[in-house]
Amino acid sequence: MRKMENKTHEEASIINVSSLTCIDLANPNFHQSAASLKQACQDCGFFYVTNHGISEELRENAFAQSKKFFALPLEEKLKVLRNEKHQGYSPVLSQMSDNQIHGDFKESFFIGIEGSIDGGLHSHIPFCRPNIWPNPDVLPGWRDTMEKYHQEALRVCKAIARVLALALNVEEDYFDKPEMLRNPLAFMRLIHYEGMSDPSKGIYGCGPHSDFGMMTLLATDNVMGLQICKDKEVQPRKWEYVPPIKDAYIVNIGDLLERWSNGIFKSTLHRVLGNGQDRYSIALFLQPCHDCLVECLPTCQSENSPPNNVCLDIKLSNVQRT
Repeated sequence: MRKMENKTHEEASIINVSSLTCIDLANPNFHQSAASLKQACQDCGFFYVTNHGISEELRENAFAQSKKFFALPLEEKLKVLRNEKHQGYSPVLSQMSDNQIHGDFKESFFIGIEGSIDGGLHSHIPFCRPNIWPNPDVLPGWRDTMEKYHQEALRVCKAIARVLALALNVEEDYFDKPEMLRNPLAFMRLIHYEGMSDPSKGIYGCGPHSDFGMMTLLATDNVMGLQICKDKEVQPRKWEYVPPIKDAYIVNIGDLLERWSNGIFKSTLHRVLGNGQDRYSIALFLQPCHDCLVECLPTCQSENSPPNNVCLDIKLSNVQRT
């Protein structure tokens, strides 16, 4: 436990280090993993995954290339400034969560779904257009590394989705359907946090929020900063650090899966506090296909637990939450 400074009514006086469930994706007993995952998603919607199959070499290379980009002069990074599809570079303070006084003390680079302006597989889908990439003469091999990492991270998300399906008491391949995760919306963000945070003054590395989509796969360095609040209704809010674990990924479910599950699974409030150290992370945000109709799952409703109206007839909007 660690005592906080600058205590306010909104902040708890003690911050714990959270103990989260760890899901082994190589466990041959899928039903055992599903039971553990179900408990984790009912508790807080955050968990770790191990034995994911992403090589240490690829992960380290992705982080090294990310650091090279953020180390570029600002004028070079502004050449790939974020477009209307949210692809590209976002400077420090350019993003802000609800009820936040200042923008986030982070810069990021957003890689979306590759699409063609002139037509092609994803050309009709909102947010799909050719990605913005740094000059290959400035960062040779950068695009290739990021595309390989994106592909691997998406593979892991689909593997987690199969365990999630069993945890929701549907068939293991339920989310593999073409209208769900066959051609999903999978957005990747490289993030560099800097500076000191002070929640009492509304200063955050990333302000309190919950993620919009189905799930987020997060790789972090060894610098602490991510915190979760398991019950946002309790005042003062109690925040817990989520420590990085070597070779493990942090996963959290989003608002969409909470609605899909009729509120059985939790999309939890989280934030990032800076401590003066540079901190890097890579997040993959997974959403089903744009045309997917999200309805309360049959296994998540009963006579005593009817579908919540908010869970019905939900389609992904044309606005990507950032």
